Amino acid sequence: MTSIPLVDLAAAHAEVAEEVEAGFKRIIADTAFIGGAEVTAFEQEYAAFSGVPHCVGVANGTDALELALRALGVGPGTEVVLPANTFIATAEAVARAGARVVLVDCDPGTYLLDVDAALAAITPATRAVVPVHLYGQLAPVERLRAGLAGRDVAIVEDAAQCQGATRHGRGAGVDGIAATSFYPGKNLGAYGDAGAVVATDAELATAVRTLGSHGGLKKYTHDVIGVNSRLDGLQAVVLRAKLMRLAGWNALRRTAAARYDALLAGLDVVRPTTLPGNEHVWHIYCVRIPGDGSPGRRDEVLARLNAAGVGAAVHYPVPVHLTGAFAGLGYAAGAFPVTERIAPELLSLPIYPQITAEQQERVVESLVAALR
Repeated sequence: MTSIPLVDLAAAHAEVAEEVEAGFKRIIADTAFIGGAEVTAFEQEYAAFSGVPHCVGVANGTDALELALRALGVGPGTEVVLPANTFIATAEAVARAGARVVLVDCDPGTYLLDVDAALAAITPATRAVVPVHLYGQLAPVERLRAGLAGRDVAIVEDAAQCQGATRHGRGAGVDGIAATSFYPGKNLGAYGDAGAVVATDAELATAVRTLGSHGGLKKYTHDVIGVNSRLDGLQAVVLRAKLMRLAGWNALRRTAAARYDALLAGLDVVRPTTLPGNEHVWHIYCVRIPGDGSPGRRDEVLARLNAAGVGAAVHYPVPVHLTGAFAGLGYAAGAFPVTERIAPELLSLPIYPQITAEQQERVVESLVAALR
């Protein structure tokens, strides 16, 4: 029996293969491997798609977040507030910028940032808050912005999973700055690592570009200490070809998510919740397998699904504060009860634009059998 992957990158490539091949030939002929016309064109096109005036391509999503933070003055002696329920890269970017990571819990319904907890964690040292737009939907940034009014605290959106998602008709970064990732498995994925920062302010975008180009915009001019983090031409070719299809692909993901919602009704799983006002793009379709607080039952279900040829997976099985990398923050087990309760229960089901109704029916049939 043919397996069903968690994400079918081959199916996506088949739709863009001819354009990518032609684009690669242009890059090779022009030897435009770093920067160049394809990168410039993609930056302009992604900015327009995102509804912001500026886009700066960088090497990966972690760099994008770090450079956005650094451009805003985040560094040693400052603090950044972020959710414990996120991929470790969010915290890594803060640590790499030299700031202290301050974690808060997530909302029990959507698993997004608990805005009240984030606002309560603000101190005189806080320079930024990072709402993470998990699974394909935006956190309630407008609530966060209202709570921060009058305070010198920036909002840097982690938009790595939400290309094309909107909240009340507005996308990530339209009121400030957002960092995104084009890791191959994302809704808009490159053929390697890539990322971008989108911003409304020209000076902020220039600061990001400067930091990512060894601290200067001209060769051998280094105004600040920067890093080497640039989008290459080959990845820009891939991203341009896929960007033209992204709105349609996201619509197909929404159809697939609605189908899962219907198929899963009545099962002993907790289906995902969309925050009112959000247009979800379903980077991940994540359910919860109720258990006893340990990952045992979820992992058993996962193993049975995988054995049946269903590419289910687990995203973020260990909350940030319980990883070895961030043990030094001093948060003990129990510090973030919602995050710690859901981590052993979350299970991601296959979802991608090309998934068929028959494949989804088989996924759910296999899940029903695995739950017995």
